[in-house]
Amino acid sequence: MEFTSFESTILWVVIGSGVVGVLYALYLRKDVLSKDPGTERMQQIGAQIQEGAYAYLGRQFKTIAWLVVILSVLLGLSGAGAGFSTAIGRGLAFLLGCLGSGLTGYIGMTLAVRANTRCTAAARSSIAAALSIAFRAGGVTGMFTVTMGLLGATALFMVFKEHATEVLLGFGFGGSLLALFMRVGGGIFTKAADVGADLVGKLEAGIPEDDPRNAAVIADNVGDNVGDCAGMAADIFESYEVTLVASMILALAHFADDPRKATIWIVFPLIVRAIGVITSMLGIWIVRMKNDQEHPMAPITRGVVWSAVLSAVGFFVVAQFYVGPTHDGMKLFWATVSGLVLAIAIYKLTEYYTSHSYSPVKTIARSTQTGSATTILTGFAEGLEGSVWALVAICGAILWSAVVFAGGSAVDILYGVSLCGLGMLTTTGVIISMDTYGPVVDNAQGISEMAEVEEAADAVALLDTVGNTTKAATKGIAIASAVIAASALFGSYLSKVAQGLAGGEVTEAVSIEAVARHTLPVDNPYVFVGLLIGGAMPLLFSSMTIRAVSRAAFSVIHEVRRQFREIPGLMEGKALPESAKVVDICTASALRELVAPALLAILSPIIVGTWLGWEGLGGFLAGIIVVGQLLAVLLCDAGGAWDNAKKLIEDGLYGGKGSDAHKAGVVGDTVGDPFKDTAGPALNPLLKVMNMVALLVVPLIAAYQGAATLKIIGVVLAVVVAIALIISKRESEDTQQTQQRVGEDEEAV
Repeated sequence: MEFTSFESTILWVVIGSGVVGVLYALYLRKDVLSKDPGTERMQQIGAQIQEGAYAYLGRQFKTIAWLVVILSVLLGLSGAGAGFSTAIGRGLAFLLGCLGSGLTGYIGMTLAVRANTRCTAAARSSIAAALSIAFRAGGVTGMFTVTMGLLGATALFMVFKEHATEVLLGFGFGGSLLALFMRVGGGIFTKAADVGADLVGKLEAGIPEDDPRNAAVIADNVGDNVGDCAGMAADIFESYEVTLVASMILALAHFADDPRKATIWIVFPLIVRAIGVITSMLGIWIVRMKNDQEHPMAPITRGVVWSAVLSAVGFFVVAQFYVGPTHDGMKLFWATVSGLVLAIAIYKLTEYYTSHSYSPVKTIARSTQTGSATTILTGFAEGLEGSVWALVAICGAILWSAVVFAGGSAVDILYGVSLCGLGMLTTTGVIISMDTYGPVVDNAQGISEMAEVEEAADAVALLDTVGNTTKAATKGIAIASAVIAASALFGSYLSKVAQGLAGGEVTEAVSIEAVARHTLPVDNPYVFVGLLIGGAMPLLFSSMTIRAVSRAAFSVIHEVRRQFREIPGLMEGKALPESAKVVDICTASALRELVAPALLAILSPIIVGTWLGWEGLGGFLAGIIVVGQLLAVLLCDAGGAWDNAKKLIEDGLYGGKGSDAHKAGVVGDTVGDPFKDTAGPALNPLLKVMNMVALLVVPLIAAYQGAATLKIIGVVLAVVVAIALIISKRESEDTQQTQQRVGEDEEAV
């Protein structure tokens, strides 16, 4: 693969844009930390949140370090057929992907837990200043997400060139795996604390949401950061990389017939990413309120829209003057712009189904007047409907690619789908800023209540309501990006099948004709059975994560009850709760529950491939994509809608706080917590981890299909997964001890 002098310069410009993005992030960080951190009491509460967040992520990284090292070695061995340098590169790229994903989440979280008190302090005098602090804190996470991914991918491409796709598979897999761990672990932590705090505090004790007497409140605030800040950053980071890997693999299919076209189509996505860095910086800068009377959602929307518009202009310039008509420049432009349109469409759809300003949330709030059952039924119905319209939007984007590349090969169409994903995540800096803004203002509201900062209460309450909508919207975009990435990887999958069946080295550029010879007809029983099994995986995975939250919440609830009962003067406000004990319970539960979901995600594609062959594995991936998307949107939309319906009632609707409607709303919100913050978001990295594993193993499966050794490996791995599932359903020793104490207390009573 030969680069022109212009292309060599462009690649260095791309690297330079990444460096500029890092410098901008550091500037935002310095600006946020220069603000007033608030009163001594606010800083004390903030320090408790920081301590819990740092301790959790530190223990999580230590827990998974051994698995990362083992997988790095295995990935290096799996690339042995590509030559020594590429094999070593794949293993090191996996470590780099893990490091980038983990570091992105960690950096964002470390600022978020310091920005919360500053947001509260600013809200005492200006809601506009508070919004600016929260969004800029999110901007640091957003800019590190785009720059870490861009710098890593571009550097690997410049070193390995036409062999870069094999190395980037390791990079993408590393990002996906860390995102899965951080999403699942953080989600279990945050919702165990949240459910425990709500059920005991609000329903049983009748005290406010963030009352300092509640031992679970600090853990709940810690969870907001390790779940939404660290988890979402890692999640989007890996989507950012996976779409890039898919586009490069698909572009490389042109190498045999048109090397120049292949080179241009590989460089184009890197330029698109560089444009995204610049437009994300501008989008973050634009987000500022004109005055304190403007609604906070207005400047956020301005930032998103202007970032998208400026990105589209950049795409046009590159498509017209670099790609040109000879290599279908305008087709690449329209395919990439469709991603921007899809991002805005998903954003508005999610806002409609989760914002308190629209009919779905108002309908759920109305249903609370007749009890918890109707509240849950109405919210579930709205979530079901929302998942359908999100799927229609995604289908429209994929079909648009088919229209744009009409007359081209299936590989060209799927390349267009990958560009849609690239376009969708171009404004990642702004998207992540919106998400991290949510937990910052959520913590700010908690701190204002615990520290009794009454003058900030109304401002942070409004910002928190907006934060619920922005978090839900970014989850919707993350889900859609996961589906687009997985769909694009489908074409890459067929390319890898062709490599395996051809018996060539894994670095061999597979032609479009070779890919076209391999299809996945649904009437093939192996494909159909794989489709059914794949469709079941998101359901099983969600069952595991929701059950994990329920088990952890059980222990949290009884610990909070114990403290209310046994700590003298706690309910009178004369003593402080033992918050560290709840943080420890959530940490231990989250880390313990990571193992089984991770094994399911990594090993199930290999098991299916060894027994059903590459056809069955292809069907398996299709089933995961369809069911995973529908289920993820259902869970996230329903959960977000229940949350904001509860907030409508807390603002005075249908009797306000303490009313029967409020109690029903709290139950709906409690059910929705693990939906929207654990199971739903965790399906995003699940889709991509399974797709990446399939891409890595399918050449071997295709080459040795039917071999007895493969089937034996499949049986062994199936036994491992089965044992992990059985163990995951067992109650932990802590839970058993808690149950025993509860039984003894009831006997004594």
